[in-house]
Amino acid sequence: MPESTGSGAGTAQAALDAVQRYPCEAIAIARRVLAGGPTVGADERSTAERAVGLALRELNDLPGALRHLRRAVRAAGTPRARALARMSLGYVLANAGRTGAALRAVTAALPRLTGADAGRARMQRGVVLHYRGRYDEAVRDYGLAIEIAQREGDLLLEARARNNRGLLNAHRGAAGGSGDDLSQAADAFHRLGLDLAAADARWNGGIAAGRRGDIAGALRCFAAVDEEYRRLAVPRPALLLDRFELLLSVPLVDDAAEVARAAVQALRRRGLASDLAEALLAQARAALLAGDLDTATEAAAAARVRFRRQGRRTWAVFARHVELRAEHRRGARSVALLTAMVRTADQLDATGWRGPALTTRLEAGLLAAALGRTGRARDLLTVAARARRRGTADRRAQGWYALALSRRILGDDPGAARALRRGLSVLDRHRMSLGATELRAHSGAYGQELAAEGLDIAVRSGAPARVLAWAERWRANALRARPARPPDDPDLVAALAELRLVSGLLEDEVLAGRPAHALRGRQARLEQHIRDLARRAPGGDVVVVAPNVAALAARLGSRVLVELVAHGDRLRAVLVRDGRAGLHDLGPLADAVDLARRHRFALRRLVTTGDSAAARAGAAHAAAALDRQLFDPLRRRLADRALVIVPVGALHAVPWSALPTCAGRAVAVAPSAAAWLGADRREPPAGPPVLAAGPRLPAAHAEVRRLASVLPGARLLTGTDATATALTDALDGAGLVHIAAHGTFRADNPQFSTLELADGPLFAYEWERVARPPGCVVLSACDSGLTGVRPGDEVLGFTAVLLALGARCLIAAVLPVPAEPTTALMLDLHRRMRAGARPARALADAQRAFGVADDGPARATAAAFVCFGAG
Repeated sequence: MPESTGSGAGTAQAALDAVQRYPCEAIAIARRVLAGGPTVGADERSTAERAVGLALRELNDLPGALRHLRRAVRAAGTPRARALARMSLGYVLANAGRTGAALRAVTAALPRLTGADAGRARMQRGVVLHYRGRYDEAVRDYGLAIEIAQREGDLLLEARARNNRGLLNAHRGAAGGSGDDLSQAADAFHRLGLDLAAADARWNGGIAAGRRGDIAGALRCFAAVDEEYRRLAVPRPALLLDRFELLLSVPLVDDAAEVARAAVQALRRRGLASDLAEALLAQARAALLAGDLDTATEAAAAARVRFRRQGRRTWAVFARHVELRAEHRRGARSVALLTAMVRTADQLDATGWRGPALTTRLEAGLLAAALGRTGRARDLLTVAARARRRGTADRRAQGWYALALSRRILGDDPGAARALRRGLSVLDRHRMSLGATELRAHSGAYGQELAAEGLDIAVRSGAPARVLAWAERWRANALRARPARPPDDPDLVAALAELRLVSGLLEDEVLAGRPAHALRGRQARLEQHIRDLARRAPGGDVVVVAPNVAALAARLGSRVLVELVAHGDRLRAVLVRDGRAGLHDLGPLADAVDLARRHRFALRRLVTTGDSAAARAGAAHAAAALDRQLFDPLRRRLADRALVIVPVGALHAVPWSALPTCAGRAVAVAPSAAAWLGADRREPPAGPPVLAAGPRLPAAHAEVRRLASVLPGARLLTGTDATATALTDALDGAGLVHIAAHGTFRADNPQFSTLELADGPLFAYEWERVARPPGCVVLSACDSGLTGVRPGDEVLGFTAVLLALGARCLIAAVLPVPAEPTTALMLDLHRRMRAGARPARALADAQRAFGVADDGPARATAAAFVCFGAG
């Protein structure tokens, strides 16, 4: 949170000075001033009212804060005092989500202020612009505040402005300056003896590291600052919960659960009952997402009891919501549970928390149907279905889902399928217009439910083409369009930032038990505004069409497509060959996932711990077992043809060429049939090859220099020449790009995925400016082909980024790979592609050549590489 401050006079100034350290004491001092009656001067009364208002803001009482700050404006006797009061009023208006009024208040204050006061006003205006999403203007005002502070010798103002500017640059992913600002702010706070403020600035440095994709670095920073908070004996539960939310959004569910557990332990030791209840609720939420249903139930129940004792009824209802959902997911089926879920849904509605109310009512409808109470189920689902008519996109989609479920109860599967398609269309428009993965992910789970219901209808019909259509309907949709506008579009950036702000304020208001009708309306209007911005831009409108069998057959030729599909607890495959599709049952999904994990473990052990008979035997056994499950039912139809494989879930990480059926066979792996079809249709550019080596990888420089002899005319980027700008420029129109560099994959937002270059990280955002994406990209670093998989089989990482940008294929490793055999494999691969072999064929032949000499670590290294995309 950006900081704000002000100034005043007399005893009232003492109250103002105490606001951030001791808000309750500040209120007490200010009220003693106000109790003085007519003897108190106008400006001192205004300052006291400011102190009360700002202290109430620290205590999260925004209505009370606004009331006192308006009094401060009215009470002021001089233009300066009135301007200072308006400055503070603007700060709290921004917190309340009224950023337009906030900007007017602070801007009106500016002409009346000089010197350090003007610097504080400039900083405050920067805070409001920050909330408004007008980042460049905010940075400029923060910079002006810093200049004034330096001229006036006001180190505290400079520190606060630097802290704000650094935090803003970190949140928006600015290339430079944020770390320097935050470290200077921390040093200045330390020199001023403000150890708590210094710790907060260092905490913000951890946030900046996380935004850069350096999750490990962020966690180290947070741990160090935790130690400082303990030394200062100042609890910071809100910051712990901020870290929890950040980790959950990545999503690093296990790490988030650990943070929540640590917060519970620390707060229990300190006896901070209020904060402990919130930490228990965080623990329950993380456990629910992680599938640890016992912990989720216990933690939610404990949090609910504590909230009720504290009189925090809104929080108690939310905790009950989590508790009941955990029970339902555990498989509990009883009338008592149904009654509790219905009652909780009604209570959530009454408190204004309509999203959780809708989810609870939907699950209650499913429970009623499972209990055989079809009438009750239809009643609940009918109420839930009303949400399809209005509200945010995720709620409308859930409403269509409820309607589909009610129609299935009546036996109307065609009508159910129509409702499901309507719901998915709502989410299509929402996700594609927003563009930001962090916002799309919120609706992803709902889309998965709708698509799974449609898939179930298709499987039960026994029609392979329908199964393929529904499997594709919500699979890897994010890859079907490039971003609607480049990321420097100020209107879209500002609208998205404001939507994030409004969503957070809305949740805060609901948790506090206050009405939030205005914020809900504003949220809906912002969503419409963002859709409008996207529609005006080239490529903003996206029609999601699942590829049909005929379209696939036209591109496949002699190749065979195998699309894996999760249907409940079964793994199925749709196989397309010679224009005909077939549906096959491959057995339990859990068995395939377990075998895939064992296979990866065995290969990783073979590569990283050295050759041994046990390691070879383990890898061979796991590969044979996985191969039998996946391919025995398909073997007659596969023959010896090249394959296009569309995996599911954890199977995206399979090193396919290590399986007997795939060894020596050209295999292209794609996130979806639609993604493969789009990639295969693209004509690769004919520009010269580009070879780049990043820092901290000595073998990378040797690798690209050897490759330069194989690829004459290639542009070589090494050492200080391997900068983000140079590589981005070189990508445009390149037929082939080979990059040996450390990579960071941002599962929360693939546009922040990075490659480490000489001058720092190259963001995927920057690749969007490339007018002609490269044809084939080869990444030779460890695990560079690994992906994060979200609901709907959204594949996140460089595979997704590059295919979405328009690259035809990507060759990358899904396992750790040692340097020397990797370089040899890369040389062989590029020689074969140079001779005219398609990437998938060239990779298969290079991998087979390695296996002739060695079936141990070298062969495992070769098998780690996968050809993604068209191949």
